[in-house]
Amino acid sequence: MLKVEKLKVNYKTLEEFKKFREYGIQELSMLEDLEANIIEDDSASPFYGIYFGDKLVARMSLYRVEKQFDRYFEPAQDYLELWKLEVISDYKNKGYGTALVEYAKSYGLPIKTNPRVNSQEFWNKMEFSTVSYDMERDLGENPLVWYPDGVKEKTH
Repeated sequence: MLKVEKLKVNYKTLEEFKKFREYGIQELSMLEDLEANIIEDDSASPFYGIYFGDKLVARMSLYRVEKQFDRYFEPAQDYLELWKLEVISDYKNKGYGTALVEYAKSYGLPIKTNPRVNSQEFWNKMEFSTVSYDMERDLGENPLVWYPDGVKEKTH
């Protein structure tokens, strides 16, 4: 069982983030997010990761979106946005990405993500599905969502 940890927002984590290089074209890197939020050992960090020994090998951002801003799920409720899931190349296909997503699912809330290029197969395996595209809501993104029991796609 891989252990997912809440990452501290500090200079050590900043150095670890510099080892990740797969930045999507249409997104800011987590490195920039971290630099913008640096407060030594901030406990409100949205960053989660998995270490192999003392090396951070997988990471993601997880943000809780409040019910009043929910435009994806029925019934309307708080949900999670999962961003920038990334595993260092040498550690891919060893369960790290799956462990991070399963950790996010453990909250029991619906999850929305914007997948990286060429990652559709992974998200399908994790039981995420596409939503009906809404130009106003999705703004050029192609979000994928995961529905816990009793939740479905919001219809307009």
